[in-house]
Amino acid sequence: MSVTAAIALDYFFLPPIGAFAITDPHNWVALFTFLVTAIAVSELSARARREARSAIGRRRELERLYAFSQLLLSSDSPAELLNLIPRYIVDSFGIRSAAISLSSRSDIYRSGPSIDGLEAHDLQMICIRGEPRLDAVHHIGFMPLRMGMRVVGCMGVSGSALSRQTLEAIGSLVAISIERAGAVEKLSRAEAARESEQLRSVLLDSVTHEFRSPLTAIKASVTSLLGSSSHSPEEKQELLTIINEESDRLNRLIGEAAEMAQLDANKVEFRFESAPVGGVVAEALEELKQLLVQHPVEIRIPGNLPNARMDPAHIKEVMVHLVENAAKYSSAGAPIRITAEAKDNEQMLNLSIADRGPGIDDFEQSLVFEKFYRGRNQRVQVHGTGMGLAICKAIVEAHGGRLGVTSQLGHGSVFYFSLPVADG
Repeated sequence: MSVTAAIALDYFFLPPIGAFAITDPHNWVALFTFLVTAIAVSELSARARREARSAIGRRRELERLYAFSQLLLSSDSPAELLNLIPRYIVDSFGIRSAAISLSSRSDIYRSGPSIDGLEAHDLQMICIRGEPRLDAVHHIGFMPLRMGMRVVGCMGVSGSALSRQTLEAIGSLVAISIERAGAVEKLSRAEAARESEQLRSVLLDSVTHEFRSPLTAIKASVTSLLGSSSHSPEEKQELLTIINEESDRLNRLIGEAAEMAQLDANKVEFRFESAPVGGVVAEALEELKQLLVQHPVEIRIPGNLPNARMDPAHIKEVMVHLVENAAKYSSAGAPIRITAEAKDNEQMLNLSIADRGPGIDDFEQSLVFEKFYRGRNQRVQVHGTGMGLAICKAIVEAHGGRLGVTSQLGHGSVFYFSLPVADG
């Protein structure tokens, strides 16, 4: 273009006009200067365009690397991440296929079923040698995955002309993400082990304390009966009554622990049927009639309430737990109110048990349904293992409902749970 422009200058502007001839020597100087300047400017322009294209290419690679780094944060599981990384590389950088191999694992993780020249032997050799290998003719590249000076694996890509710098950046991101996922997994396992150990300690402490109390009473009563023959009939009857009651309590504690374990393992079989909630409430109150002698019970269950889809035996157990708690944590003479209602726009029945007990602190309302947790102010005054509400919650959730509580200190608590309405 510079030469063409110089010829055009001579033909159209330098005398003689319209001819490829120059008569004035000064015009030769002007034409030569024009040609040199045009060539220099065109070369600078071409260089600027090349640098602009290179900058745009680097910017696009940085954008791809950023997007790729975000994808690597999508999973904290090493096994899942290793299966996803090759596909992420293919999607992010527009290459044909990718493969990952780790020094600590024998498996090869690929983006697809085709090998595309990324042989397992080559990947393993790069892991051992720790040096990259690029084949520009076949567009195949192998890059070691480094964490500092340590090689943790190898990455292979096929069908792309990515620069070595980009491949090194990809390899570093992959190595960091794999190490991060491994660290998160180890931390999760350590946290799970710590929580498991803490749970075992709490369970042992709770169960030991609660089991020891009835055993101590039984042992003391039996020792008294065996050690002396001078007990009056009334004293013997009292000691036998203590043995009977504490044996029942011990049996219940063992039953709760066994049921909690079965619920946690999802090994409890529920027999769902359509049944009225009023019948279940009546059976629960009949079972607790001795405990409720000093507590007037008010029942508000509409006669036209639809049946619920439930396992009557297990929902009765929930009612027994909740009503028993209302009685145990309320002073003598405090009323207990049981209500049931159907939500207008929901196919759910809501049942609630209200008491006039001491109430539950806001902080503890979310904790009372946890296994083995007991209120700070009542854990000494009232016997229990802290498993009752956890069992109730597991049963209600197995029915597709929800168990909750609203409470105010000094004014009592309302425990409520929902059950689905029976079809038809």
